[in-house]
Amino acid sequence: MEHQPWKRIELKAFGGPEELHTVLQAELPEPGPGEVRVKVLTAGTGFTDTIIRQGQYVDVKDKPPFVLGYDWFGVVDAIGEGVSGFVPGDPVADMSVIGGYTQYLCVAADRLVKAPAGLDPAAAVCMILSYTTAYQMLTRECTLKPGDSILVHAAGGAVGTALLELGSEMGLKVYGTASSAKHPLLTELGAEPIDYRNEDFVDVLMRKTDGRGVDAVFDTIGGKNWSRSYRCLAFGGKLVAFGALQVTTGEERVPALLWGFAKLLVLWRILPDGRKTSFYNIHTRRQKHPEEFKADVETLFSMLAAGRLSPVVAQRRPLEDAAAVHREIDVGAIAGKVVLDCWAG
Repeated sequence: MEHQPWKRIELKAFGGPEELHTVLQAELPEPGPGEVRVKVLTAGTGFTDTIIRQGQYVDVKDKPPFVLGYDWFGVVDAIGEGVSGFVPGDPVADMSVIGGYTQYLCVAADRLVKAPAGLDPAAAVCMILSYTTAYQMLTRECTLKPGDSILVHAAGGAVGTALLELGSEMGLKVYGTASSAKHPLLTELGAEPIDYRNEDFVDVLMRKTDGRGVDAVFDTIGGKNWSRSYRCLAFGGKLVAFGALQVTTGEERVPALLWGFAKLLVLWRILPDGRKTSFYNIHTRRQKHPEEFKADVETLFSMLAAGRLSPVVAQRRPLEDAAAVHREIDVGAIAGKVVLDCWAG
């Protein structure tokens, strides 16, 4: 059966967005035993992709050239030998870590998460990395109840906006740090914004909580910021770190980050102040608890199908715009998540 050439985005070498190139493929990949071929409809983009592009993501051992793309949503296109439970046309998703910036791929069937029919592909892909990260931090890393309060850093980003929406859905009081340009978005999502560039978020938060602090802080900024976030915790509260943004931007040196990890994972845990700390990594957690990952993505798909979630899709861009999107991510110009529409144009 004849078919048109198809596209994928390859990273030719670790470095800047200029290393991303569109490559045409003549032959469709054939699924092996236990695999299915997927027609990818949408691929997520985000800061994690840029870290992988730079060669700084420890969970990726592959060397370029390879295809970027941490998460994707698509439909089953062909089924390999020994696969049951799927038929062509089934909507499916996966967090592949790499490989998602493409129109077709083959994947082990046991990795796939089925989705309800009729989901908007752009909204659906947001559920995988961004919303599952937020959901697991809120529900599996912490024990929170309606009326509790949280602080979210980088609250205008893809995971940040997911934390705001899910936090509001859970009945939490939510504070978020972001640049002033993103404050209207934070307010729309039910959060009280703090301008981290022109305000001391520790002073502001303690004033707003009458000196009590919050029940949880979610911090993707880096080691120095973790120390300040720790000061925002109420007795019994928990700091969940899940990234080191300022190391990749050059604002923080590796020794400062290592000292931050020493406090986060050792020193603060032995203090008798009732506060808790952890570091969250979605890839590591999925490897340890694959059944939880699948269950949580399915829960989020169900919430999306029921109209309970409205992810902030900043833009839908064609697959060929991947390099341009990365340039915008690198300078923090995006509020929410940019989705690559793999079949646009």
